[in-house]
Formats: sequence, structure tokens, C-alpha cells
Amino acid sequence: MPEASRNGTLPASSDALVSSCWYTTSPEHLADELCRLDVRISLAALRRCPAVFAAERPGSGSDEQALLAELGRLDRHIDLQRGNSVERGRFLGLPHLARLFRLSPVEEQLLLACFAPEADARYSRLYGDHEGNLAGRHPTVALLLELLGEDRETRTVARAALRAQSPLFHYRLLQLVEAEAGPSPELLSPLRIDPRIAAFLLEISGIDDRLVPYASLQIPRSQVAPLPGGARSSVDRMTAFVRHHLAAGDASAPVVFHLHGHDTATGRAVVHSVCRELSLDLLNVDMYKLAAAGPAASDLFWLVGREAVLQPAALCLDNFDIWVQDNDQTAAQRDAIFGALRHFSQLTFLLGRVAWQPGRLRKDLLYLPIELPLPDINARRSLWQDQAEARGIRSDLDYGQLASRYRFDAEEISDVLNIAAGMAYWRDPHSGTVTSDDISSACRAQAAPQAGFAAIRRIPRYTWNDLVLPPDHLRQLHELCNQATHRHIVLGEWGFDRRLALGNSLNVMFNGPSGTGKTMAVDVIANDLEVDLYKIDLSQIVSKYIGETEKNLDRVFREAQSSNAIVFFDEADALFGKRSEVKDAHDRYANIETGYLLQKMEEHDGLVILATNLRNNLDEAFLRRMHFVVEFPFPDEVHRSKLWQGLFPDEVPCGVDVDFSYLARHFKVPGGNIRNIAVCAAFLAAADRTEVGMRHLIHAARREYQKLGCPCTATDFGPYYELIKASHG
Repeated sequence: MPEASRNGTLPASSDALVSSCWYTTSPEHLADELCRLDVRISLAALRRCPAVFAAERPGSGSDEQALLAELGRLDRHIDLQRGNSVERGRFLGLPHLARLFRLSPVEEQLLLACFAPEADARYSRLYGDHEGNLAGRHPTVALLLELLGEDRETRTVARAALRAQSPLFHYRLLQLVEAEAGPSPELLSPLRIDPRIAAFLLEISGIDDRLVPYASLQIPRSQVAPLPGGARSSVDRMTAFVRHHLAAGDASAPVVFHLHGHDTATGRAVVHSVCRELSLDLLNVDMYKLAAAGPAASDLFWLVGREAVLQPAALCLDNFDIWVQDNDQTAAQRDAIFGALRHFSQLTFLLGRVAWQPGRLRKDLLYLPIELPLPDINARRSLWQDQAEARGIRSDLDYGQLASRYRFDAEEISDVLNIAAGMAYWRDPHSGTVTSDDISSACRAQAAPQAGFAAIRRIPRYTWNDLVLPPDHLRQLHELCNQATHRHIVLGEWGFDRRLALGNSLNVMFNGPSGTGKTMAVDVIANDLEVDLYKIDLSQIVSKYIGETEKNLDRVFREAQSSNAIVFFDEADALFGKRSEVKDAHDRYANIETGYLLQKMEEHDGLVILATNLRNNLDEAFLRRMHFVVEFPFPDEVHRSKLWQGLFPDEVPCGVDVDFSYLARHFKVPGGNIRNIAVCAAFLAAADRTEVGMRHLIHAARREYQKLGCPCTATDFGPYYELIKASHG
């Protein structure tokens, strides 16, 4: 920057102007602009107090005409150099700002005068001396008007350029120093250049300091995540569309792509790919963090929009879902966000999970919603394999089964592998070898649903050895698990998913009397598939208010989809009942709920199990949509004997008089009741501090019969009937 001369003399740097035919750098241009400002400051000092000016410069021979001549020479020199630079494509910061924000030459010079104290501290002293130290280091409106000359027309234009609605204040290039100042600057109002604009002119890299907690500038050179097959075509189509649309120039409406869906990782990869193809930088904003700024978010987002212009860069508003909520504060801030998009960004990406329409906010914008489906089975398999191998994780994992069991996107798979690596290191700090058990545990942790999910999480603990059923019924359950396990082959590799009209759901119904093992079978299946089991809490689903049941069901299936869990409806007839003839409004809405549930089951990409002991009460449409219907029969004597023997752990001390064959033959109850009898007998024996004997089992059986409302007859209790009579007496 030029060296300052004191006492209002001509600036020494005016004799050392850039002498080439054009400016090679922006600092060269600013140096000449500041030389011109020095002359204007000298002119203002001379006009304000000619006697003082002459006394301070005795014998110099300089007068107003000399200063005006010098100013004219500088005007011609700068205009020539600047024009030649623009023709050669040289970047000059001040003219660039003028083009971006449509500044007039007068507005450009006003901006430069406010910038000067940021470039060189001597201007703070000069402005302070000129104002009698009233303004400090910043120029007032009155001083700025003086610097532009005595011409009335120029001053009128300058005064208009310093109104609140002018580009200088509309785009927040200048700001009032006093926070409590009114909406428009007054003559004695000191002004300062915005810190980000000053940094831009000084060629300081980086984004606005005020945006650092919320935004980051990204240069998409490489892919952030693998692109599933369908996403590649989306990238090509979006890129071609943007090129065609922006070819119309300034007349084209800003483009806003709203990428929504569960697979936000693919969304980010698509955004990066489009920007890379278009050779655009990307200003990524975490809208969740921005929302935490409260009322200040609107002002911050205005700075975000301006930053996108300054870089220049496309905008990506990540985690946008938080801004689609319907409340007064969010609605007002949403208006400010879309207002900034109209002013600044030619290309914006909104990233979220929820589909949304902006309504009136789409005015003057080309708003294009694009759904991002989850990667299909083949894509998920590749994601698992690529990311596991990149981390050096064992290669004998069945990636196909992982893809079938867990509908994770690329980001979630990465999180799972990171969690698994942490578990492995905690278990064995020396080797840290990741095992399939680590992967399974990490998947369950990643798949846990959000708080408030209307379900009860059950930790699977039963195995196939605990399940007592006829051989054909067990084969049916194994076939069910095989379908869930090998979906990646049939649906993915063999292409059956292209033949299915709706979702790739697997719907199962378990039917049978209470206590026959339906819930245990669900537990066994969840354990075998290594997924979580969520028993739906019907009390939180069914509502007397119209439409609420459907909303609750939608949330159940949406959460189940994202958590990759088995959805288990116990006593399903309460929710899946037959549709009836419509006689009143209640019947109509009950039928709507049933129809809605049918639709959600078909669309769901996962395992849904219904359990009922009243099959005839279910709507026939549900039965047609079941892939498996497994009957759980009342156990015969052989199976009851297995149940009795299998219920007692090896640690339980059993007396020699315990006769499981007798119990199975005489007490014709299902497994649930047998379990109750066994547990009750164990507690009775523990209270007696002795081993479990027949007397404990007979007493427990009597209590179970009483609970069921069944008489205790000699036929059932046989030779032990005397024990019943004795305890009764």
C-alpha cells in the first residue's frame, strides 16, 4: 500500500503508479485506488480550510487546480489499466465486487473509502483528524460526501447510495458502527466496511468467520461415497439440466434441488458429483447447527447466501428437515432462507429425509424434488465389501447376508464398521481383530430406533433347541429364515426385485392357541437372523381420533425400515380385524385403517410377523398377503414331555420322584402353562430349601388350574390327588 504523506500534501505514492498497460494483480489496482483516495482527502482538507492547508505546506506551490489535475491523471490512468485488465481476464477484487452486487462507480468509491482503514492504519488517523476526532477511525456519511467532491449531482447520487435500501446496505457491504443507530445512516453516522468484504479485498482466504461454526467450503475433487447404480444416472441428468438452464444467463431462475430420502449419504455423493462435473466449489451448511442459533439464524443465512456468491460456490443445505417443521418461528426464518436463495444462489441443494413442498416459497425459483431410495441389495453388498476391505477387516464375512438383513446406506455402513472396530479393540487391545459378532452387535446398535418408537424392544435369547414343535412346522420356520437370509441372491443377483410391484416385504402369520410358542418362535427367528425384535405396543397405535391410527402406523413402519428390525404384532386380530359393511362413519374409518395397514405391509421392505389365536377374525386380504402362515398346534403328549424336560436348566436340583412322563400325560396344557408350573414349583422348592419334587410340581399345577378356572379332579392328579386334598385342608 502507498506510504502516507502528512499535512495534506500530495501522496508520495502518486508518483509511483503502476506503469504497465494493465494490472497483473488485484493489490496493484487497490494501490492506485488508494492513491486516488489520498488526493481526494487532500482536496477535502484544502476546501474545508484553505488557510490551514497553505500554512502547513509553505512554498509547495500546490493548490486546488494542481490537486484536481492530479486527480484527473489518476482517473485516466486507473480507467485505462482497469479496462485492459478486464479484457485480459485479470481478477481485480473491487471491480469484481461491483459486478457481483451491481454497484455504481460512486458506490464503488464509497466502499473503497470505508475499506481504506482496514488496508492501512494511516487512514484511521486521517479520518479522525479531518473529523476532529469525532468519528474515530471510521468515516462519517458527511466525510464520504466531501471526498466525492463539491459537485451537487455527484453528492446527490452519493447520498442516495448511502440509504438503507441501496446495494451497499442491502447486501451488507457497509454497516453502521453504532449498533443502536436508526434504519438509515445520518450525516454524522460513522460507517465501516463489513469484515468479510474487507477480507475479500485483502485476498484473505476462507469463509466468513461468523459462518465457521455452521458451514464449510468443500472442493469436490473425489467421490465422498460410492454411487449406487441409479444415482449415477441422476448425476448425469442433473448436470446436463443445470448446464442447459444456466446457459440462459441472469434471466434464468435459480435452481433448487431437494434431495430427500433415507439414504442421505448417497445424496451427499450426488451433490459432490454434480459440483465436480460442473467445476463448482460447494458451500456446505449444517442447517441443524444453524437452527441452534435461534433468531440470529435469518441474518446468518443471509451471510451464507452472500458467501456463496463471493466464493463462488453452489450451496448445499444439509439436515434441512429441521426447517420444514410447522411453527411460527421456523416459518419466518424459512422465508428469510428462501429470500436469500433468490438473491444469491443460482444452484442450491437441499438434503434431508422428508419430502416437502415449499408452496408460495417456490416463487421465482425452479424447485425440483428428487427422491433418494435406499441402495438395493446388490449395491448394499458392494458397499459392505468395499468398506470392509478398505479397513482391512476379515474377508470371510458374508456380505450378501449383511446386505439382506440390514438396509443400511453407505454412511451407516461406515458407522457400523467404525463401531465394530471400537468393540474389537476394547475386547482385545493387542490384536483388535473384528469378528462377525462385533459386526452383528454394531449393526444392532446402529439400527436402534429413535426415542418414542411405539414398540417394546426384546433382546432375542431363545434358540432352535428351545422351540418344541412338530418337524414340518420347524421346517417351515427354517424356510422363513432362509428367505430372509438369501434375499440378496433371489432378489438381487437373480433380479426378482424387478418383478415385484411393491416392496420386498416378507409377511408372516403365526396362528394357534395361547401358550403354544408363537412369541418364542419370533424370538428364535430374530436370534437366528441377528436382528432386533420390536413388539408393537397396540395401546400407542390405536387411537379413537380419526387419522391418528394411520399416522402411528406410518411411524411404526418408517422407524422399522430405518432400524432394520422385525416388526411383531401380537394379538394382531385387535388391529387387523375384518372389514365390515359400512353402516356408519365409525365403520368407514375402521375400514380405512385396515386398508392403510394392508398398503404399509406391502410397501415395507422387511419382515413383519402377526400372531393371533383368532385367525377367523382376521381380514381375508391379510391372509392373501402372507408369505407364510404357520399353525402352532396344541402340543400332544410327546411334545409336552419334551417341553417339561427342556424347561429345567441343568443347575436345578430335581428329586428322584419327579416324573415328567406322568406330568405330560395327565396335565394337558400348552407350553406357556407348563412354563408357569415349572417356575412356580422351583420357587416352592427354594422356599423349602430342598430339591424340586413332585409335591412342588403338583402344588404348582393346582395353582395353575385355579388360575385357568379348571377343576382339580382325581382324573388329572391321580395318585397325587391326596396331596391336593391335604394342601387344601
